[in-house]
Amino acid sequence: MAIINRVDSLDELDAVFERSYRMPLVLFKHSNSCGISAHVLDIVSEIDGEINIVVIQENRGLSKDIVERTGYSHQSPQAFVLVNGKAVYHATHYGIDPDKIGRLINPVIESGQE
Repeated sequence: MAIINRVDSLDELDAVFERSYRMPLVLFKHSNSCGISAHVLDIVSEIDGEINIVVIQENRGLSKDIVERTGYSHQSPQAFVLVNGKAVYHATHYGIDPDKIGRLINPVIESGQE
């Protein structure tokens, strides 16, 4: 089950992007008035990792800042995996793939054994 972190300020958003230089992170834009967004968040919450959530109705400024930082136009629900401050994964609505997100944030390390 995922650890859910609310992102409610520019400082918190800055910290998410900064931490992505140390580890891949999930950023999820959520609409609290959209049934699809609630359903997709429920599905994505099953990943083994951390999900940083921006609720767009409460944080429109942050939503716009995410557009500027990632280059992707606003959608909700919308998921990103951030690595080194860049979106290496982006999807919206039912195109959001929790298995792919899980593989990106928890990559399997090859042991080199045959």
